[in-house]
Amino acid sequence: MFQKKLIYPNGIKVLLVTILILTVSGFSLKIKDAYLQGDNSVPNKTTPGRNYRILSPGNYSEIVKAAGEMPVYGHWKSFTEKDGLPAHKAYCVRIDGDRVLVGTSGGLGVYENGKWRTYTVKDGIAHNGILAIDVSKLTGDVWLGTLGGLTRWSAGKFDTFTQLNSGLANNVIYSVICDGKDVWAATGGGAGHYDTFTDQWEIYMERNAPMHEPWTYGVCAGDGKIWIAAWGGGVIEYNTKTKKFRDYVDPDEQMELDVFPDDGVVHDITTGVSYDDGILWVATYFGVNRYDGAHWNTYFDHDSGLLSNFNNFNRAVGSVVYFCTDKGLSTFNGKTWVSYQRSENNTGGKVLITNGPKLKNDVKTKTFSVPTSISHNFVIGVDANEDEIWVATSYGVSHGERIK
Repeated sequence: MFQKKLIYPNGIKVLLVTILILTVSGFSLKIKDAYLQGDNSVPNKTTPGRNYRILSPGNYSEIVKAAGEMPVYGHWKSFTEKDGLPAHKAYCVRIDGDRVLVGTSGGLGVYENGKWRTYTVKDGIAHNGILAIDVSKLTGDVWLGTLGGLTRWSAGKFDTFTQLNSGLANNVIYSVICDGKDVWAATGGGAGHYDTFTDQWEIYMERNAPMHEPWTYGVCAGDGKIWIAAWGGGVIEYNTKTKKFRDYVDPDEQMELDVFPDDGVVHDITTGVSYDDGILWVATYFGVNRYDGAHWNTYFDHDSGLLSNFNNFNRAVGSVVYFCTDKGLSTFNGKTWVSYQRSENNTGGKVLITNGPKLKNDVKTKTFSVPTSISHNFVIGVDANEDEIWVATSYGVSHGERIK
């Protein structure tokens, strides 16, 4: 267990190291700018070079039939600042019962009963830039990962945790999850674990975990394990019972290409992890992975229905995973891909369906034109349930209905 008196110096040191990395690494700056800034232009260009077959526009029955077991979303409605969203740049979104929580560059937007309400630093949030949101199933508390600390929203009150008043590893928080009484945060200075019952913190970084750097991007939980997406360290697995670590890195150790297919994590720079239905899904800036506990599968934009290798975030809901790319939203259940792209010159878009995990001579991508689509193709966050989907983009947040 780490003591607070040790955490403060380490946290400050980690913060300085993180700043140094961001300053001297042009690649890191480019990636971070892409993630936090996105592309504000509307519209976007779509993915070139695919073997498209254009089918009848807006025929959802035909789309649903083609998608098979996969959910299909349509009747999209988008929201920006003019509609009440705190800012048009949306980083994350979470469905919480009858309301929807959206983290933006201008604060927290809460959509309920057809109206938006905004919460900012003036209300007690650590920072207006909100990168991650999760809701505790145990207490109903809302946890916000921001650019300036971790905020808990409970019983109408905001409480903030920072490096100066808690054992938080770093104030820049890219991901936060609730796992029972425990809250985990992926930060710029390592992964932090907070026990809400004992009020104790633990920090995991390169000094006490198999990480190459303290920079962590994502975290998820399931079946007694925690998975951490670590910059340059692949995926870190932590067993909550044994307190033991295991790391998964790119076996071929090649940063530029994937030498052997389906041999492990596609790249050591991972951006997101999500676990559900017994499957771990991994997002990177160079492709994505599926891991069933024994076998790894790798998917790229040139050999599957994935829209782009550049993935900002991923979320698994049941058997379906949602990948947030810089060219639209891709969904997948291990068998069929269904992707969504906004058209270049109007509010309509395309639904792309690939009936197979990989593109082959007998597996092509079918494209359907639809009258509405997501607000922007640079997708940063997503959440879905049985009836609807919400997508956070660099130019607004979009709501889609499940077509049945």
